[in-house]
Amino acid sequence: MAKIMIMDTILRDAHQSQAATRMRTEQMIPVLEQLDEVGYYSLEGWGGATFDSCMRYLNEDPWERLRTLRKYLKKTPIQMLLRGQNLLGYRNYADDLVEKVVEKSFENGIGVIRVFDALNDPRNIRSSMEAIKKYGGQLRAKEPNRGICEAAISYTSGPVYTLDYFVKLAKTYEDMGADNICIKDMANLLLPFDAYALVTELKRALRPETKLHLHTHNTTGTGDMVNLMAIKAGVDIVDTALSPLGNGTSQPATEPLVATLKGTEYDTGIDLEKLIPIAAHFRKVAAELEKEGSLNPKVRQVDVNTLIYQVPGGMLSNLMNQLKKAGKEEKLPEVLAEVPNVRRDCGYPPLVTPSSQIVGTQAVMNVVMGERYKMVTKETRDLFAGKYGQLPMPVNEEVAEKVLKGEKRITYRPADDLAPEYDRLKAEVVEKGYYTQEEDVLSYASFPEVAENFFKWRKAKNEGVDSDLARSGVYPV
Repeated sequence: MAKIMIMDTILRDAHQSQAATRMRTEQMIPVLEQLDEVGYYSLEGWGGATFDSCMRYLNEDPWERLRTLRKYLKKTPIQMLLRGQNLLGYRNYADDLVEKVVEKSFENGIGVIRVFDALNDPRNIRSSMEAIKKYGGQLRAKEPNRGICEAAISYTSGPVYTLDYFVKLAKTYEDMGADNICIKDMANLLLPFDAYALVTELKRALRPETKLHLHTHNTTGTGDMVNLMAIKAGVDIVDTALSPLGNGTSQPATEPLVATLKGTEYDTGIDLEKLIPIAAHFRKVAAELEKEGSLNPKVRQVDVNTLIYQVPGGMLSNLMNQLKKAGKEEKLPEVLAEVPNVRRDCGYPPLVTPSSQIVGTQAVMNVVMGERYKMVTKETRDLFAGKYGQLPMPVNEEVAEKVLKGEKRITYRPADDLAPEYDRLKAEVVEKGYYTQEEDVLSYASFPEVAENFFKWRKAKNEGVDSDLARSGVYPV
């Protein structure tokens, strides 16, 4: 009988999508051993915004979180999200840092790495995939269910995004060494019948041993149907989140899908009874996050604006915050209408970090300034210049001339311009007196100012500062 596998996102994307990645490690520990016994394909617990949030808001070492997860999750692989050449930050990093992050991620406990590029430019995940295959291959020789390379397609819609486009991209990633191919539907734009068609074509094109993994959200209220249609079409793995932090801007809830498939040819093999006490624990955690102000109940509501404007939930929140700071909250409808225009001007990039922030911020500026591209961010200029990678379609040349002001575009891989960084950054961390482990260099590389503040706090804590400050968000020095 065919079995559908599940990756649960409760330890990472679920609370990133609903509570700004504010769940603390101590809130996870009580049920980690129970989660390990469920029978999931994997548990997503790291990557994405974890690095930033752990150090900036929670006073936690993200590497220590990973080691803690691995201590309790002995059977179930821990999965992470890696932004290709952007790693865990928002800029391009040199290849030596890419390799070191992958090496240390596996060494500290990661089992599966999902890697993607915001522009679907294969050049921007090449170094990551090579490192994953290198260090993951060493790991798989000892533990067959770990060391897996999962290459993700950033799903979106637009003139270029046809079935043929996605199939060709998936085949390219497979040829580059991907063990799994993931359809990453970050904005819940993939509709149920389109999901059926896409999965059908991908399963036909990919090798039998290549697993197909679907990641969607439930922002528009279609997530459960998307998963079900993909399952009918032959997808191997789907992402869900336990119900206390499932649905809305998060993934579709785990328990309803397990119940739906029970006794069918698609049975997940998961015992619903095992999920009930774990969900009860996370209901308490969700209540704590709501009380702290991290979780807004509105994120659980259906928002069809996502389908109309193709704006992911997190991007919508950023737009609203930017307008509030500018005292222009009433301009939101105009900004939402401007987002597709900016996206078209710069070659229809998928709206995912960092392209979503770039397009969204420029749309806000175009509306607030009262003139399109009167003021242009450095990031917008770099996007037009090819410094984030190859755009899916040609840009609007009239706009490009206004934005670039004579700056030349590059056609090569952006990271080719970058000299090795690790040794230089290590020297900085050592000189400042913060070095305790190799991983500190990688934290510093990702977010220098945030990491330095965290290192100062860690040093002060080790010298006797009250441990309650670990959750205060206030750095004592």
